[in-house]
Amino acid sequence: MALTASTMLPLGTKAPGFTLLDTVSGDRLYYQDIKGEKGTVVMFICNHCPYVIHVNEEIVRLANDYRVTGFGFVAISSNDVVAYPQDGPEQMYQIADKNDYPFPYLYDETQEVAKAYNAACTPDFYLFDQEDQLVYRGQLDDSRPRNGIPLTGRSLREALDALLGNKQVPGNQKPSMGCGMKWK
Repeated sequence: MALTASTMLPLGTKAPGFTLLDTVSGDRLYYQDIKGEKGTVVMFICNHCPYVIHVNEEIVRLANDYRVTGFGFVAISSNDVVAYPQDGPEQMYQIADKNDYPFPYLYDETQEVAKAYNAACTPDFYLFDQEDQLVYRGQLDDSRPRNGIPLTGRSLREALDALLGNKQVPGNQKPSMGCGMKWK
């Protein structure tokens, strides 16, 4: 498995809309359904990637910390489930349940949403402001499996805090790194 970096969608990009199946509730959700009053975090993840498994605990903690302040959170899996059946909707439900995901876990069967966001890897993180303009894209923090750096969510937390405090989100952003998206 090759280490892949985010493609870094241009800042200011309007959040692409979507309608996807939530594997937890069984409902179809729109971007507007998960949008937060202060902003929205869209995460591209999957079940089997060791980089996602590494950050699962922190993304749950981060979502729990910031949902109460007015941010919406959503996770989307876009991997090809024919080639990677462990990333299918039933398994997504099991992973969401096991990790107590406090956000919807959506299935992007056609991969159109991943393409609209220019997602390249899992995990890949996007933060949109209350006007749905991209203000942050990139890594959760500097921690990676086996690099010894503790998980803190620092990079994304700093962006969320800036947005929460009506401050400019720093433009010097590091790409996320993980497993490449599994395209059909």
